[in-house]
Amino acid sequence: MTTRTASPVALVPHADPQNAAGHFEAKLAYETDCADVWKAIDDGTVDFLIVDCRSTPSYTRAHLPGAISLPWREITEERVRDLPDLPIVTYCWGPSCNAATKGAFRLAALGRPVKEMIGGIEYWIREGHPTEGRRPTKRGEGKPSDWGLVV
Repeated sequence: MTTRTASPVALVPHADPQNAAGHFEAKLAYETDCADVWKAIDDGTVDFLIVDCRSTPSYTRAHLPGAISLPWREITEERVRDLPDLPIVTYCWGPSCNAATKGAFRLAALGRPVKEMIGGIEYWIREGHPTEGRRPTKRGEGKPSDWGLVV
């Protein structure tokens, strides 16, 4: 006779749907993704400021179209005062980098509405979106070994 055990997924019961909806709505208030940012750029509906929180040399190599460079360590009240009065989307290299999180924290602490773009420029390029800079990629091109991007 075989004893059936729960899968690793079911070891902790699922949340009830109402609590789950609240959780996921709250999560989306804090983050966005590469596909949604690209859609806004491609459609011409960008109603937010894109902030690259990596170092200036990394930004110069390649960055999202229309992004400004504001390394997270340089986010101060003075610098933020000069930014357009728009919600902000921060990004950095990717999942192994938390510069976008640090930048989003500083911006929010200074009273700015902000979301973090999950995946960063790493997943932006993996998904085939174009970049600008000294080593830009065009839509649909580029492979990891060609990027030459650093945090």
